[in-house]
Formats: sequence, structure tokens, C-alpha cells
Amino acid sequence: MAEIRIAIIGFGKIAQDQHVPAIAANSAFRLVAAVAPRGTPSVDVPVFRDHGEMLRQIRPDAVAICTPPAPRHAIARDCLDAGVHVLLEKPPGITLGEVSDLARLSEQRRVTLFTTWHAQYNESVGEAARLIAEQGLRSMRIDWLEDVEKWHPGQQWIWQPGGFGVFDAGINALSIATLLSPSVLLLRKARMHLHRGGQQPIAAMLTMESAGAVGPIEAVLDWRHKGEERWTIEIMTVTGTQLLLSEGGAVLRIGDGDPRRGAGSEYPALYAGFEELVRTRESHVDVEPLRLTADAYLLAERLSADNETPTR
Repeated sequence: MAEIRIAIIGFGKIAQDQHVPAIAANSAFRLVAAVAPRGTPSVDVPVFRDHGEMLRQIRPDAVAICTPPAPRHAIARDCLDAGVHVLLEKPPGITLGEVSDLARLSEQRRVTLFTTWHAQYNESVGEAARLIAEQGLRSMRIDWLEDVEKWHPGQQWIWQPGGFGVFDAGINALSIATLLSPSVLLLRKARMHLHRGGQQPIAAMLTMESAGAVGPIEAVLDWRHKGEERWTIEIMTVTGTQLLLSEGGAVLRIGDGDPRRGAGSEYPALYAGFEELVRTRESHVDVEPLRLTADAYLLAERLSADNETPTR
């Protein structure tokens, strides 16, 4: 079967640390180009400043778009128009309308659109989902706490319109929650603490419900946290089993048992899924984490960053 010639558009940390190794490890793909508007990536393929020029010269079969969220729609549209299969890093757009537009275009052009949520591909997340399907969901508590100065040093775009603020990381937690929930998650209450001098939240607290859950589903997202990161999801099943996902979903503890780390990593599984979609010219478009984020912006009470911290 012919290899899939793929280019990476946006060559930042996530592309270098995750996408390049995952592509190299999958014999179905061959990296043929990179697009980096700034800097000089250390990669053994042609590097372009503009995605349009790359499409004209290289004509790849597929692209992975790893830019900041704001320009993704225009780039993805150009690629789909050119008959190129598209993998979108999370989030797939800055509005739900953008994603709907891309989904329609991919169907018209008969090419693949894959909106990826890498945290869903943790083996431990899959095991937790299986247990919830068997035992039912009683309640869920998300704590996604980290230091923005450590993880986004000098990145001012995150505080501008379309930058997502704390949801840039917190949407990973929401992507896991939407996968685990037996039915649609509905936001009922939200509070945002806005970053000083910016237009996006540095912290948020969400209260959700689901017809498939007996009790509450709550989330605390906070970029003001100092010290060791806490990326955890505490789950209680209807039958009384306690589940704890930690390290962003990589580790699962069941009841009083020892924490167990899932085999492998997220991105190899993600690219295996992309290969299957490309071969069959099918798409996978999941907007639920983005929809919850948009609902938070519609519903939330806004407070200053100096107000009470929502972390426990």
C-alpha cells in the first residue's frame, strides 16, 4: 500500500516533540515538508515560510496543522481545496462555525478531516471509559492546574481573542470528560477569572451535568497554580468503584490498587487512526470539547484574576 506523504504546518514544540516522532515511527507515513513562518527547524525535509507555496511545490497527500488556533481555518480550507487530507491539532478552530465549514468542505472534496483530541488516545483513558460503560457514572471531578509561566512563557497570543486562555490546556480535560461521559455533557454554571491585561481567562470553574450521570460533574482549570502540575480526573462509578486518572490521563488507579501507566503514548495511536481515515477517505469530526468551551464563554460569570482562587 502506498505511503502517505505528509507535511507539518506550524513547527513549534508540539510538532517537534510529538508529531515528528509519531510520523517517523509509522511506516505508513513519510514526512516530506514543514512550514514554519519563523525560525529554522532542524528537520531533514524542505522548510517553507508559507503553506500555499508548500502545497504548490510539494503537493503532499496529507498535512498536520499544528499552528496556534486562530489561523487554522484558513490554512485547513486551502489544504482541503487542494485535495489534501487534514489532521488538525486541538482545538480544531476558534469557533464552532469554522469546524462546521471545514466538515462541509471535506465532504464536498471527498478528503479526510480529522479533528484530534490527543488526550483521548491515552490507553488509561480507554480503560476508564470501559469501566464506566460497565458500571455507570456517578460523579466526576476535574483538576487541571499548572503554572502558565512555565508552560507558555512569553506567549501573549493566549490572552488575545481566539487564544483560549486557560482553556488552551483545559480543553484536554474536557476532551477526556466528553469521551468518558455516557451521554452529552451540559454546562450549567461557569466562572472565569480574567487575566490582567488580557481578554482570556487564567482560571475557570465549571459545573456540568449529564443524563448518564447520577451526581455532579465539576472542573477546575487554573493557570495560577505553583509547584507540581495537577492534571487529574476523579471518578466514582454507580457501583462504587473509585477511578483516578492522573498525569493528564496517562495513569489510572482503580480503587485502592496501584497506579498503572498505559502502554505507549497518545500520538502513535492518533496517527494510526489518521492512516485508517485517509485510506478510506472518511472523516472524524468531534466538536464536543470545543462546544463545552464555547458554552462556558456564553454562560460564565467574569471576575478579575485577583478574586478568590477556584482551586481547592
